[in-house]
Amino acid sequence: MAALPTAEETRPSRGGRPRDPSRDGVIRAAILQLLADVGYGALTMDAVAAEAGVGKATIYRRWRTKQDLVVDTISDLNRAEAQTPDTGSLEGDLRELLRTLVGVVNGPTGAATLSLLSTVPRQPALAEAFHNGPLAVWQQSFEAVFDKAEARGEVSPTFRTSIAAETVSALLVQRWLLTGRTVDETFADQVLDSVVLPLIRATA
Repeated sequence: MAALPTAEETRPSRGGRPRDPSRDGVIRAAILQLLADVGYGALTMDAVAAEAGVGKATIYRRWRTKQDLVVDTISDLNRAEAQTPDTGSLEGDLRELLRTLVGVVNGPTGAATLSLLSTVPRQPALAEAFHNGPLAVWQQSFEAVFDKAEARGEVSPTFRTSIAAETVSALLVQRWLLTGRTVDETFADQVLDSVVLPLIRATA
């Protein structure tokens, strides 16, 4: 999968003490929290340093600008969460993926993403980071599940490009982005059992 190069890869070293990888998780958590709390426009490098409890130099050694910082963070979103399940059945795999997605949208990543949605259309670098980062990660996970289902004979080779395939996560994302209503595991199971699986069976 293509991914945007990080700021560490694209700019030369600025000297000084070497980067401490152990702080990366804390800093990224601070970035997500601030994006959720104040949005992209009000986010500052100094605020990230204060929220993470690190010196300003620690932030500036990693990223030159605020856009670099946010693009790098977005590019890595969901890589750990969107692992491909292997339960032995399409139903089991989809249930695990949807429940994982529920956890993501209800956590810091979901809150930060909501705050960025109005900014992304005006920031091509952020849009590209979303496309090559979390969107690509989830697409690959679902396609891997469909590959396994196809090998087991549960779906046809054309299923992945069908409308039925698009419905798998569509209702969760719609409720999350547009309605403000609760998105939980109960809802995910209802969508799978009453909408997605019947469509899959109808197209098998």
